[in-house]
Amino acid sequence: MSSIYSINKGINRPIVFKGVKAQYIGYLAGGLIGLIILFAVLYICGVNSYACIVIVLGAGTWLISSVGKMSRKYGRYGLMKKQAKRLLPDYLWFNSRQLFTQLKNYDRR
Repeated sequence: MSSIYSINKGINRPIVFKGVKAQYIGYLAGGLIGLIILFAVLYICGVNSYACIVIVLGAGTWLISSVGKMSRKYGRYGLMKKQAKRLLPDYLWFNSRQLFTQLKNYDRR
């Protein structure tokens, strides 16, 4: 018996599911798990079943639309770049050039 294996030609490409790319699939999965937990908590607290369904469906619609919107807007790494940009300082202030003059003497091994 011989087996036929297909070659994966999508090497170094992001994972895409229904138009949602890369890490946004994880955000969507985490959000859906959170919605299931929300439904369970609301149901256990005694909220009407139809109200629970309406709340969870509304929140699910918002979640899917916002994650899809972020996936289209920022792409594969755009959201991480945006978050990293917030950590950069607005400007650097140096009182002397001593730091830069000592860079020449730095031994690179």
